[in-house]
Amino acid sequence: MFQLDTVLRSHIRSLTPYSSARDEYTGKEGIFLDANENAYGSVTTEAYNRYPDPHQQAIKERLAPIKGVRPGQIFIGNGSDEAIDLLVRATCTPGQDSILILPPTYGMYEVSAAINDVPVIRVPLTPAFQIDVPAVQAAVQPHTKLLFVCSPNNPTGNLIHRNDILTLLDSFDGLVIVDEAYIDFADSQSFIALLDQYSNLVVLQTFSKAWGLAALRSGMAFASEELIRILDKIKPPYNISGPTQQLLLQALENVSGKNEMVDRTLARREELIGNLLNLPLVRHVYPSDANFLLVKFDDPRAIFDYLISRQIIVRDRHRVRLCEGCLRITVGTGQENEQLLSMLKAFYETVTIGA
Repeated sequence: MFQLDTVLRSHIRSLTPYSSARDEYTGKEGIFLDANENAYGSVTTEAYNRYPDPHQQAIKERLAPIKGVRPGQIFIGNGSDEAIDLLVRATCTPGQDSILILPPTYGMYEVSAAINDVPVIRVPLTPAFQIDVPAVQAAVQPHTKLLFVCSPNNPTGNLIHRNDILTLLDSFDGLVIVDEAYIDFADSQSFIALLDQYSNLVVLQTFSKAWGLAALRSGMAFASEELIRILDKIKPPYNISGPTQQLLLQALENVSGKNEMVDRTLARREELIGNLLNLPLVRHVYPSDANFLLVKFDDPRAIFDYLISRQIIVRDRHRVRLCEGCLRITVGTGQENEQLLSMLKAFYETVTIGA
């Protein structure tokens, strides 16, 4: 049976967290003379002179029934990146413990490890962009604390086989972090439903993709109450601003609006796949469970530069292992996709005429 204490750094277990003024009094009414705030308001609006709820309790209460969890199983961070960094800092002793990642994958796992001087074990995905489970199990070391699985994966776009993740949850003695930033676009149940079954499971999600709130920089981590208390203990006191909390609460009142945007994105994704496959310069469009496509071209760098010159911005992934020759293309609006396709056709005609 997994015990959280086995992966936590010893000084984190005994850490006394910073106690903010809003921790000592959580009421909304009163004369607030405790936090050295400006009693006269602010130069913009009176609402911004007081510190926000450091634990985002109203958001957690509203989010919990939407996700099917308890409020105590939710961490709200400054993007999912904050949760990633806190997980590394809470568990990995610099220069001693390690994390394991499955490239090609989201780059911040490795960046957070590097910032914290934590070694990284890399076990590449198979050519089908799936986990080589025996290789992962063989690569795990006694001091490996975290295993990151991005599903749907970035930059490949595909879901990772569920049974492979379950196998790792059953066999790995550390925390398995399943990053579901793109889960709203996938026909698959979230791993959140398994939180009470696996005490070593952490699920990351975000408000940046399906919710359309990337500018707010707000992400979610779902885990056992025990681990969430640790993350709350080591995070900055007021990590989510008051205006951000207000906007998140508004967004959570409109789940149907989020779902409608997802449906439109999925329809545009299928249209875009079909149209790209009709272009002679496209060698392959990989299956996607996300709001982007990994597309293999004959000359990806030239196409990337051409699109940039026409102010159409895609992501160059052609140097990434297993993604050679590929560009990553986010699914845009119908009009944006048409402009992309038009420029790709123009590039092909230019090359053909030049030849």
